[in-house]
Amino acid sequence: MATLKTRYSILLHQQARRRWCQPNALRACSRSLQTSTSDHHPSDFAFAFDIDGVLLRSHDPIPGAREALSFLQAQKIPFILLTNGGGKHESERVAELMDKLQIPLDTSMFVQSHTPFADLEQYKDKTILVVGGEEDKCRHVANAYGFKSVVTPADIMVQYPSIWPFSSQFLDYYQETADPLPSPIDAANPEGSLKVDAIFVYNDPRDWGLDATIILDLLLSRSGIMGTVSPKNNNPDLPNRGYLQEGQPHLYYSNPDLWWAAKFHLPRLGQGAFREALEGLWTAVTGGEKKGVTLQKTLIGKPYHMTYDFAERKLIKHREDLFSGTETNPLRQVYMIGDNPESDIRGGNSFRSPLGTKWSTILVKTGVHQTGHPAWEPTTITKDVYEAVKWALHRESWPVSPQRN
Repeated sequence: MATLKTRYSILLHQQARRRWCQPNALRACSRSLQTSTSDHHPSDFAFAFDIDGVLLRSHDPIPGAREALSFLQAQKIPFILLTNGGGKHESERVAELMDKLQIPLDTSMFVQSHTPFADLEQYKDKTILVVGGEEDKCRHVANAYGFKSVVTPADIMVQYPSIWPFSSQFLDYYQETADPLPSPIDAANPEGSLKVDAIFVYNDPRDWGLDATIILDLLLSRSGIMGTVSPKNNNPDLPNRGYLQEGQPHLYYSNPDLWWAAKFHLPRLGQGAFREALEGLWTAVTGGEKKGVTLQKTLIGKPYHMTYDFAERKLIKHREDLFSGTETNPLRQVYMIGDNPESDIRGGNSFRSPLGTKWSTILVKTGVHQTGHPAWEPTTITKDVYEAVKWALHRESWPVSPQRN
C-alpha cells in the first residue's frame, strides 16, 4: 500500500507540474520558485491559511491570494494550508491548487480535515466504514493512508438494496464504484457476518438517508456486526442506558463546519450539517441526554485541538526543511487566516500550543463572514487574504511587503 501511495503522489505532482509549467507560464514558474535574496534572518513567525473563502471561492482564486502566497515563498516565510475540506487525497488536492493559484505547493505544507486520520494505526488492519465524498474517492484516500479493509455505504447498498429502499433509483450509480464486501450480512450467522470496527465520516455525505441508516445500524449493533442489535440497548441499569456498551465501532467525524463558502452568494450547509442531523436521529432513537444517553464520538478538523496540534507539528517540520542547514530560533508566532469564525477563528484563539507558540487570528470578508460582529473575536479583521498578510508583516516589522499585480 505504501508503494501505491507513493506512486499515486508522484504521478499527481508530475501531472500538475506539466500542466502548470508550460512555456507561456515558465517565467512565472521560475520566478515563484526563487528564494529570498534579502539579508534578514529567517522569520520566527509563520502562517496557516484556510482555503475555501480565503484563497478560493469555489474553483476561482480570490484576488490577491496568489500574490500573497508567492511573496511569502519568495521571502522564505513558512506557511501551511489548513482546510476543513477533504474528500480527495492530499496529492490530488495540492495538484489542483497549484493549477488554480499558479504557485508551487507540496503535501508537506497541506492539512485537510481528515489528514490526521492517517495516524490512527489501531485500525489499519481492521475493517472500517468510510462515509462521504464523490464516488469512492474517500475509499482511495483511506487506502492511501494505510487502511487495508475499507467498506463504503455503496458497497452495502449494491449487495443489499433493501437496507435503504429509498435509494434504489441510485443503484446504477453505486454499482460503478462498489467493491465486494469482505463478509456477507448474515443475521442468522453473526459470527460470519460483516463486522465494522470504526466509522469515519471523511467528507460531506451525498445520500444522507442511506448513510445515516447504516451508521445507526452499526451504533445499535452488537460489536459492530451488521444485522445484529445489542440486547443491552435501552437498559436503564447500565451506563449510558446500555447504548454503546457492547464494542460498537467508534464514530469519527472530520470537518465540523455547519456552513462553507461555495460559489453561491450565500453560505451553504457543510459537513457539520450531516453531523447535526445524525445526532438528532440518535436523540430521537435513544432519548439522548434527557435520558442520560450520550453519543460517544471523536471530532477532528478546525476548531478542535487535535487538528491544530497536528497542523503545528506539520508547520514546524516544513519550516525545518525550508531552513535546512540554517540556524533558526524556535517558531514564536503563527497567524491563522480564515473566513469562518466558528472554525478558523475559534480554533486559533483556543489552541494552546504545547511548544509555547502563540497563535493569532485574522478574519477575512471573502467567505462565510462578510458583515456583522463575529461570534469569535479575531485579532483583526481585513478585507481579504492579501490585506491580512500585509497586516501581519507590518506587525512583525518585516522590511518589505507584497505588491498587488
